[in-house]
Order: sequence, then C-alpha cells, then structure tokens
Amino acid sequence: MLKLSERTIKALGKIVTGDERLSPYRSGPNLVALFNDLGINDIYGQGFPSRWSYAEESIRKINGRPELLLLIEMILDPREFLNTEFEVTKAIEFINQYLSYEKHQVVLVGGHAKVRDLNGLDVDFEHPFKSSKDDAHLFIDEQVKKCDEKIASGDYYGAITNARSLVEAILTEIEKELDASAPDYDGDLVKLYKRVAKLLNLGPERKDISDTLKQILTGLSSIIAGLAGLRNKMSDAHVASYKPSKHHAKLAVNSAKTICDFLFESKQYQRK
Repeated sequence: MLKLSERTIKALGKIVTGDERLSPYRSGPNLVALFNDLGINDIYGQGFPSRWSYAEESIRKINGRPELLLLIEMILDPREFLNTEFEVTKAIEFINQYLSYEKHQVVLVGGHAKVRDLNGLDVDFEHPFKSSKDDAHLFIDEQVKKCDEKIASGDYYGAITNARSLVEAILTEIEKELDASAPDYDGDLVKLYKRVAKLLNLGPERKDISDTLKQILTGLSSIIAGLAGLRNKMSDAHVASYKPSKHHAKLAVNSAKTICDFLFESKQYQRK
C-alpha cells in the first residue's frame, strides 16, 4: 500500500487545497467535506486550522491506507477540472514528480485518474509499431498498455488474459511477415510458437549452439505452454479454477514481454 514521505504529503496537500495554482481552490468547508467522504469525521467551525495545515494532517491520517489512493484519484478526476482555468494533466505532472520517488504514478485510464504501482512493472517492452496505424499494430500496443494498467489496478485476471493476447499478436505478426502462406491462427498458442520458432531458427535441436542456449530455448517453449495453461486456469476468459495473485500476474506479463522482446531481436538478427 502507498505510504507517502513528508515531502510528497506537502506537495499533495497543495493540489488538494489548490494553493499550487494547478488545481481548483477548496475552502475550509470543502476540505472537511472531502476528507469526511474518506472516513474522517470532522466539523468545520471556530478554531479551524489553516487550510494547508488541515489538508496535510488529514493526509497523514489516511497515509498508508486505501483511502489515500481514493483521495489522489478523486482530486485528480478530470471532472473536477471542468469549467476551470486549470488542466488536469499539469496537476498530474506535478504530483508525479513526487510520486516517482514512492514508486507510484498517476495515469489517466478511460477518462479517470488511476494510481499505478510501478513496483509491479519490471519489464519494459518497446515494440516497433507505436507510430503505426495498422489495426494489428494498434492491437499490440493496446495489449502492452492493458497489461501494465491491469496489474496497477489490481485486475490480475485481466492482466493474464492480455499477456497471452500480446504473445498471440506478436507471434501472428512475425509469422505473417516471414511466411506469406502462413495458416490462420486457430487458437493453439503452442503450435503457433513452434512455427515461428522454426522461421526464426530458434529450435533447440540445432547442432551449432551450446547446451546452455538449448536449455534456454527449451525454456521458452515451456513458458509459452505455461502462459497458455495459466490463462485457461486463472484468466477471465474461462471459469477460473484458481484465483491469481499479483505475483502470478507479474510473472505472466513480464514473461510475455521478455519473450516478445527476444522474438523481435531474433527477427532483426536473422535479417542481418
């Protein structure tokens, strides 16, 4: 759970109150109403502290609790910025400078602010299709983003589904590029991988590679089979027989990204 340092608490307090001039101004009564919605039972009246002091102290009360994430997402909800002079993207950019030190980040997902846990996103897969408008390439880019977003939001079923979809899309794209007569994908991920591995000369039966590399290549086949089976057992595409945890989803997503990165690098190497 996110626990803020004092510097980040003070920065967040300025966004809450509007004193940084990056977000709408909140009066004392508005601040009390905001934090009461998060479970703090306060009353605005005589002897009320300064706005910034009250905001910081209230943040400390919910620091390290789920209510803190709700607060950040509430105050950075784009609807709070409608009909104001402020831009939500600038407020998010400001607070993300501090949250990066806490290994977290605020992103806009589907028009809503979401706090992402960056500790869960270990493998950064940069595919070469980001500027493409091709439907297949857009689908790949979408799967990469969804994998990260769903781990960050706690949707571990969905992350596993998107991890397999990413591998399927990458393998299909490479096969289509290297074999104009490739058959249509029938849903058998293991069979698809074997065809692509053959096209990329990645078969562990090769005589010209070391035993260590053969073990790694054999391991890739096992990971592909594992992704297929993991998705069937735990993903949201089937009736789940086992509930995935965050480390399961991270394993699936990071394995998928690592394999896809290796496949692209292998394709480039074969071309050279």
